Amino acid sequence: MRVLLVEDDAMIGESVKVALRQEGFTVDWVRDGDAGLDAASDQHGPRADGGYDVVLLDLGLPRRPGLDVLKTLRARNVRTPVLILTARDAVADRVAGLNAGADDYLIKPFDLQELAARMHALVRRAEGRAEPVLRYGDIMLNPATREATQAGASVRLSAREFALLSALMARPGKVWSVPQLQERLYGWDDEVGSNTVEVYIHALRRKFGAALIRNIRGVGYVIPAESGAEQDTKGGPEGAMH
Repeated sequence: MRVLLVEDDAMIGESVKVALRQEGFTVDWVRDGDAGLDAASDQHGPRADGGYDVVLLDLGLPRRPGLDVLKTLRARNVRTPVLILTARDAVADRVAGLNAGADDYLIKPFDLQELAARMHALVRRAEGRAEPVLRYGDIMLNPATREATQAGASVRLSAREFALLSALMARPGKVWSVPQLQERLYGWDDEVGSNTVEVYIHALRRKFGAALIRNIRGVGYVIPAESGAEQDTKGGPEGAMH
């Protein structure tokens, strides 16, 4: 899951970023409202449809208040779930934030496990899922616990293997380019190797079977829709690496 954290307090921002990364999230952190608005509005950002999986938004931001950031995002039709993180606990503040387009509200100080649980719930809702786990055939992924099984047997995955497979399984039939998949795995300050995605794809095929992830030559990778619709997968199960 790719997260945009908009928080000006250095101590809170650093602790949230570190804690979420330890839980397998990819986190980009900005410290003022203008930077948050620019990052969240980027239509060529980490998600194929523009933006992040979740925006964590403080209200008391320099340069542009968080409430103004939220209102502007919704006016621009940015549909990314927004979870407000703030010390403002008055009912009027919560109502104002929710009415401006926030999807959830968490009062500081907060428990990081609760924050992660709320983020997972927002993503499920955005993807139209009620069930907390992802299923594809006999494969099951639990984003909250990062557990993976196939036919009931546990499969050990690294954090980035899990993140990559989660993205593919959440949208079967969608072809992801290599740059799009890189964006799912790495934050702004991470160094990315030229063949990193291919290495993880190879590892996932080795663990779950070569037919799970197909290569669309010259385009990217896809987990076929379970309807059985045929995909153009020239080059065999492993396909061509780019």
